[in-house]
Amino acid sequence: MNERFQRVSAAGCGLGESPVWLAAEARLAFIDIAGRRLHRFDPATGDHRIDPLDEDPGCVGPARGGGFVAGLRSGVWLLDADGRKLRRLVANPEASATHRFNDGHVDPGGRYVAGTLDETKAAGDAGFYRLDRRGLKHLAGGIMTSNGAAFSPDGRTLYHSDTPRFVIWRWDYDPATGEAENQREFVRLQPTPEDRGRPDGAAVDADGCYWSALYEGGRLQRYDPDGRLMAAYPLPARKPTMPAFGGPDMKTLFVTTAADEGREGGDLYAMDAGVAGVPSALFDPAT
Repeated sequence: MNERFQRVSAAGCGLGESPVWLAAEARLAFIDIAGRRLHRFDPATGDHRIDPLDEDPGCVGPARGGGFVAGLRSGVWLLDADGRKLRRLVANPEASATHRFNDGHVDPGGRYVAGTLDETKAAGDAGFYRLDRRGLKHLAGGIMTSNGAAFSPDGRTLYHSDTPRFVIWRWDYDPATGEAENQREFVRLQPTPEDRGRPDGAAVDADGCYWSALYEGGRLQRYDPDGRLMAAYPLPARKPTMPAFGGPDMKTLFVTTAADEGREGGDLYAMDAGVAGVPSALFDPAT
């Protein structure tokens, strides 16, 4: 097993984010928030396709029937396979001049959970939401930067982080109804002057362990379901943003990164994790 991250595509992102494995295409999709681009990468051939997006994206997930659900600055949209807008599902419930959607994940029932960020970092009034056919449900507020959304293999635990506050939360979640309750602290990181690594995006493996990308920490950390640190995996890039499992056996762990002046960053990295990930469900607006 190769437990070392290697660069697999020179993506050149300003802020790479939201990777998700598209099983039907055997490709990894991800976005460049700063560049307003949608990427699709085929690890078998190296083919890398990039299409423009017409506004600031924050997160994407696969949708039933093809294309994507996407959290953008103006709200949550359905996009076609090339990133073109099809239909807005809901408007941004916050002030779009200073808040946009930032991180999201499709739940096991086909709903979308997504959070926003407060770009001013002053009010700390971003939110965390669930979207289904009933509309947008507010789950939590008082957030600076919503990140780290992921589900346990049985769908009964929802994870979520507030990156600038160095904390990861977990909730009891009902995959049949989408109800989330009993929010409690899962992990709290302790920054130091030398290490400002903080919890950005995340993925969960088939063993129920949570892999968190530590932005400006240059590593991923794997936690067991009780929040105990199991291992840390360094990257050549200092600003990893989000991992995603993929490949034919779901054991390749891909990581997007952000550009970092004078350092490696902005490209796509991968390693053999030695454990399979939990496949992404497909968003269904009728759920």
